[in-house]
Amino acid sequence: MELPLPMTAADLLQMPYPAEFAAGAQSAVTTCLRIDPAEKVTLITDRATEQIAASIGEQLAARGCQWNAFLLEDLAPRPLVDMPAAVLADMESSQVSIFAVQVQQNELHSRMQMTDVVNRRHMRHAHMVNITPEIMCQGMRADFNLVDRLSQQVLERVRKATRIRATTAAGTDITAEMNPGYKWFKTSGIISPEKWGNLPGGECFTSPGEVNGTFVVDGVVGDWLCARYGLLHATPLTIEIAGNRIVSCSSVNKALEADFWAYTHTDENSDRVGEFAIGTNLGVERVIGNILQDEKFPGIHIAFGNPYGEHTGAPWRSGTHIDVVGLGFNIWLESEAGQEQIMRDGRFLIAA
Repeated sequence: MELPLPMTAADLLQMPYPAEFAAGAQSAVTTCLRIDPAEKVTLITDRATEQIAASIGEQLAARGCQWNAFLLEDLAPRPLVDMPAAVLADMESSQVSIFAVQVQQNELHSRMQMTDVVNRRHMRHAHMVNITPEIMCQGMRADFNLVDRLSQQVLERVRKATRIRATTAAGTDITAEMNPGYKWFKTSGIISPEKWGNLPGGECFTSPGEVNGTFVVDGVVGDWLCARYGLLHATPLTIEIAGNRIVSCSSVNKALEADFWAYTHTDENSDRVGEFAIGTNLGVERVIGNILQDEKFPGIHIAFGNPYGEHTGAPWRSGTHIDVVGLGFNIWLESEAGQEQIMRDGRFLIAA
């Protein structure tokens, strides 16, 4: 049997897509990535996301830049063991890459291979993992310049903080001691060579020194568990954290509890708090059951596993990374200057 030829950029431009994707695609190409006509772009997608990729491709063509498109199923079996060599080779001569894919279980290693190239070459990279039509019409339509201004206000405050305390009505009560040797970053949707970012953007993050307390996940959990378990308001997951590691987790949904526990015990650092973050995307009005957008929801989210040490400065690593999102936060920053509350019941108290 003759195999079909791999998809090309020209093929993608022939693909119809819903007109409502255009605004989000234009925002990605012109506002978030600020692609110059003289630049080269690597666009990576899959069969499930090809219409969204087609809307982005049309914007790339309108910019007049050189770009190549790759459909993962044309290149390797899913779930991916490794990122296909053709993709990685093309990235070596690109200034920008866009990854718009529905990820599958155990594919994190292949994505790390991709972001290793991004980090080494200081590429501007848009990470659109599990992007959906709903997100294209919601979070991707945010005013990213406004989100960037708010993120900068948050960043300037958290960089001075020695301790952050957060509570929710659902029962979260955590204290994070900050490590002055670790860096804070904003990924506001305005993507720079300094740090690749998820789209839609809107968060400030670091790796914490030490987190202790109770975190009630009444929003969503990340990676492949997100698609499996969706919104957790009715069946929240309660995580007890001591010395920056998970002590226990519990939920009335025992399958969720078991899957989360297994995921966070994959390797020696899978249960360690690697990320502490504040969502800043004012265009996200509610959680929808998709971690790509939900982690940008205004409030606190933390992640267990890989601390993105190449950016934050944390000296340890993990092969896993799973975010957890709570709702309705109160947030206090403590610094040498005193204490400041920056959020009450999920609403920022600082202006953009």
